[in-house]
Amino acid sequence: MNRLATSRAVLMMGVCALAAPTFAQTDRLNPDRPGTAVLTGTPARTLTDPRSLTSPAKADARPVPVADLFFTRSSYFASWLPDGQVLMAPDITGRINLWRVPKGGGFPLQLQQSEDKSFFPIATPDGKTIVYASDKGGAEIYDIFAIPANGGEAVNLTSTAEVTESGPFAVSMDSRLLAFNTREKTSATSNLAVIDLRTRKVRVLTDDKEAVYWLPKGFSPDGRYVYANRMPNSLANSSVWRVEVSTGKAKQIAGGAQAPFEALTAVSPDGKLLSLTSENAAGLRQAVVLDLASGQRAAVNPGPWPQVAGVFSPDGRSVVASANVNGRDEVYVFDVAAKRARRLALPDGRVSDPFGLLPAFSPDGHQLLFPHSSGSAPFDYWTHDLTTGQTTRLTRLSLASIDPDALPRTSVVNYKSADGTVVSAILWMPWNLKRDGSAPVVVMPHGGPTYQTTDEFDRLATALSSRGYIVIAPNPRGSTGYGRAFEIANRKDLGGRDLEDEAAAAKLLIASGYADPKKIGITGGSYGGFMTAMAIGRMPDFWAAAVAQYGIVDWKTMRERASPALREYVTALLGDPAIDPEVYKRTSPMTYLRDAKAPLLVLQGTNDIRVPAFEAEQMVKVLKDNGRIVDAKFYPEEGHGFVKRENQIDAAVRTVAWFDKYLKKER
Repeated sequence: MNRLATSRAVLMMGVCALAAPTFAQTDRLNPDRPGTAVLTGTPARTLTDPRSLTSPAKADARPVPVADLFFTRSSYFASWLPDGQVLMAPDITGRINLWRVPKGGGFPLQLQQSEDKSFFPIATPDGKTIVYASDKGGAEIYDIFAIPANGGEAVNLTSTAEVTESGPFAVSMDSRLLAFNTREKTSATSNLAVIDLRTRKVRVLTDDKEAVYWLPKGFSPDGRYVYANRMPNSLANSSVWRVEVSTGKAKQIAGGAQAPFEALTAVSPDGKLLSLTSENAAGLRQAVVLDLASGQRAAVNPGPWPQVAGVFSPDGRSVVASANVNGRDEVYVFDVAAKRARRLALPDGRVSDPFGLLPAFSPDGHQLLFPHSSGSAPFDYWTHDLTTGQTTRLTRLSLASIDPDALPRTSVVNYKSADGTVVSAILWMPWNLKRDGSAPVVVMPHGGPTYQTTDEFDRLATALSSRGYIVIAPNPRGSTGYGRAFEIANRKDLGGRDLEDEAAAAKLLIASGYADPKKIGITGGSYGGFMTAMAIGRMPDFWAAAVAQYGIVDWKTMRERASPALREYVTALLGDPAIDPEVYKRTSPMTYLRDAKAPLLVLQGTNDIRVPAFEAEQMVKVLKDNGRIVDAKFYPEEGHGFVKRENQIDAAVRTVAWFDKYLKKER
């Protein structure tokens, strides 16, 4: 779960006692316990020798100001405008609004202003209108808005309080129709819909009854059909459908029993080809091009790492794809006729977006627009000239105080967990540490759990590592990026073997000779917040301090109060609570929090519909009732994750201060 109004009742749920509720990870492991041991993963990786880890010397190293890190802006979406300028949705003002970057770069022009986030922006092909989705206070009930491409008053095209209409969007070539997904507030089912941008008339094309998402990806050139992905709320599978606009008649084009996950990124300009992410027999997702007439699939660049299909060039002769190589991107351009791919020389780190929409070809096809950040390089947009190979920074979203040369360096490490499973992690190593076993450590579990920490700029990790904390962000079993078997290996075992994977990361650092085993902290958001609470409850003697951000504490109460779509996702992870009540008890931190010893800080948005604030309230109450050290901060008008800059800064300052107090003091 990534970055909703909830009852603030403070009724305490019963804490269920199970046999052997805690584990120290020093006892002999029972191979028959829940969860799946995946001993090799995809692909095989070389293990990191802990003694090979080093803390470089740097005489002028200093802590990075926390507030400056959050004035180093980021952006969630970007695309080319028809005239060659770039549309983006950065947080320049501390709010996610729409801006336009001139050709060749320069200071961007703000197109609209709102206290609420602007997501999924897209320009109509005629270049006259920009459409985007926005909600109120993080509540995730979106409406569709439109503004003139040159700026102007935003018009709410849908204005429905009990229905959410959101992206990703697709626009017909005549700029008249916009395809989107729509869902009633109380339903787990979304459907595919179109709105006529001239008349504002909405038509819902599908009438699905199952708990699914419908995600439009493109129109046929004549506007007769919409192509969309149909994906269950579990996110485990995907299929591609062609839906006739006039009748709503739907036909499955890709995916199904023979290919459980096939997701469309783009339709070629002539409508003859589809760019797909397709899962192979080994459970690894690869980029392919599907010829609609023949049904033949051409692999873009077969490899051992998962890939995401990208977009076509304006002439349809090329398509882009990216490979996720243990948390770092490689990008390829595929010649459709020659069926040959070439790798582009782009900066190390992340150079793609999660949707496959970036890198993107410029309107003339000569350049690619891509995002870039790494652990030591703040976020910016760049362009790559496909003729000369020159790479140019388009934006400068950072502050002068955030000097990449002064930031702690990241590396990818691979280690064995308690049962031999190979796990990878991103490591931020501070400057000037002594190999004397005195350094504090912060483990940062990610959200999801179907997610992956990659080598990209992380404000909190940078704040901590520049202050002498070794920061490590594992990708335990249950993470994406290592094949389907690894991704589903934590089903019905949340906070079990994957918690062992998190703890093993800290043990790697202890074995390096740098880390103090009595100064191990943990912090994360969403599923990372769940993992934080599970860690201090189930391994009470291992962790010295913790900060839980909008995390689950009781899967049953979370499932009862969360959004309908999230209920289905939880069911896919844990089963039906009526059938598997013991699974819900065993995997809920509430079962173990009575045993927690580490001081805990809780951070939570009041409007969170994914992990409602009741979860945080329960956590605080059980710890207070048991005499533990606990503090909490609730942020009004924030949902799942904090998007307002002042709240992001406050949360980070509190987190750093908490660890300074409980990890850096002598114990």
